[in-house]
Amino acid sequence: MYHYQVIDAFTDVPFRGNPAAVFILERPYDSAWAQNVAAEFNLAETAFALPIADDTWDLRWFTPEVEVDLCGHATLATAHVLAAQGHSGPFRFATRSGILTVSETDNMLWMDFPSEPPERMEADTDIQAALGAPVLGAWKGATGDILVELPDEHTVRMLQPNLEKIASIPARGVIVTAPATDEHDFISRFFAPAVGVPEDPVTGSAHTVLAPFWAERLNRSHLRGFQSSRRGGTVHIRIEKPGRVLLGGNAVSVMAGTFNA
Repeated sequence: MYHYQVIDAFTDVPFRGNPAAVFILERPYDSAWAQNVAAEFNLAETAFALPIADDTWDLRWFTPEVEVDLCGHATLATAHVLAAQGHSGPFRFATRSGILTVSETDNMLWMDFPSEPPERMEADTDIQAALGAPVLGAWKGATGDILVELPDEHTVRMLQPNLEKIASIPARGVIVTAPATDEHDFISRFFAPAVGVPEDPVTGSAHTVLAPFWAERLNRSHLRGFQSSRRGGTVHIRIEKPGRVLLGGNAVSVMAGTFNA
């Protein structure tokens, strides 16, 4: 019997942001079991945390189909669960992307993640056909995501991409973005059908690419991005040292239970 919680991340109200299932485990587990659990929950990510030292947790993330190298919202959700259980931060997580830390400041959880400045690439016909919208430019991030700039916020919000064609693009997923017209600095959406996530509600890892992209464009180190999925969520951004980015947000517990398999 395993205990889990489902957490809505990058929001301070239930049923918004991005949900993740979180397991805080006491003993080693089998990777195939973890993948089956993630498929059973069928959320964008399920996180598994296992203590490996007094102040460090092994953390892994699984979509319904694959294990991934980096996940923001499930990291935020895991830190939220650990804090609620009485563990003291900052939280150190040993992951496929190295040591990631999460601290609480200004009534928000802040994740210290690697920054992934994207490199310009050609917006080929496959990208154009998959999105079905005018493309101003395309960039490739080190995480394997493709970042595409669209003309405006309305185009991003109304976009209805061909997910089958996006899945055929050699990338983890496709980020679309444009300047925002409200209190946010930019807007984005993220599609990753190739790894079992047709559209992710709010994607922390995508903001490791979006953060340096918009920081350079706007010449600012503190930013606020809105991911415009049906659920939607805000990601706060601080760039304070080279090669790293702080991603901040809130989280809400919406479900808890036991998993018997």
